[in-house]
Amino acid sequence: MDDGRPAAVPAAPPVLRSAGATAEEVAARLTRAFAEIANTRMADVPFCNSALQVESVGFRSWDGRWLGVLITPWCMNLMLLPQDHAAWRHVRYGDSQGYALPAGVFEFISAREPLVGDYQSCSLFSPMFEFGDQEGARLTALAALDALFAKETRAGVEGPGTPLGPIIDLKAEAPAPQRATVSKRDFLRGRWRAEADEA
Repeated sequence: MDDGRPAAVPAAPPVLRSAGATAEEVAARLTRAFAEIANTRMADVPFCNSALQVESVGFRSWDGRWLGVLITPWCMNLMLLPQDHAAWRHVRYGDSQGYALPAGVFEFISAREPLVGDYQSCSLFSPMFEFGDQEGARLTALAALDALFAKETRAGVEGPGTPLGPIIDLKAEAPAPQRATVSKRDFLRGRWRAEADEA
């Protein structure tokens, strides 16, 4: 029955724009945007590490998206930003989307900033007090990116202490035993490598 009111129109998806034409442009835009946040919304917030500054590192093209790490005084996040619009998986802001990287499945939370546009982030560290200087944070960020693309890492970090799934050898009759739980921090510190060396 028509009550005279217009039919509800579904919300249109956001208008996406590429985060940049090059990895350097993406990193520069992200750094400018979050430096502005650091100087305004996050100014004088007690859980910020004053030894650190905003920096975007290691950005590269991955599967039609830009992927890298954002370092701030309050967190270190993996960041995904649009490159090829057809490859971008938009989900409602605040919801998460899983991506399969060589090291495992990682959950990214959808967000938007006016100076950046749409992006998705996966927390590596928060807060940042275990880092004494910018160089240490930068080296950790770059090591995390290297580990993400190493199939032998098998971290599958969806949160601290996320258990690794069993590693299956398709040529064997029975699956290999399940490995020990690895937290995100252990993963970044190379605990998986130490265990492999001990085996």
